[in-house]
Amino acid sequence: MNLAYNSKAPKRATNLSINSDLLQKAKSYNINLSKSFESHLNELVKKREEEKWKEENLQAIASFNERVEKQGVFSDGLRSF
Repeated sequence: MNLAYNSKAPKRATNLSINSDLLQKAKSYNINLSKSFESHLNELVKKREEEKWKEENLQAIASFNERVEKQGVFSDGLRSF
């Protein structure tokens, strides 16, 4: 799993409010709440970091795509497909 955080960082206790029915059902299935929350939060953070990177690099990506559209890529003459 690709982590968006330091997995060796110490754990910190926090308070969360969770729907009581959902909590009861999760407990009945022996779902590890901390592990599940951490895993889902990791996915959310990775998605936000990806969006942030794309936004920060939008100009460079557009410039690169424009150059490729005008000049092509080095392998254009080598491809057989």
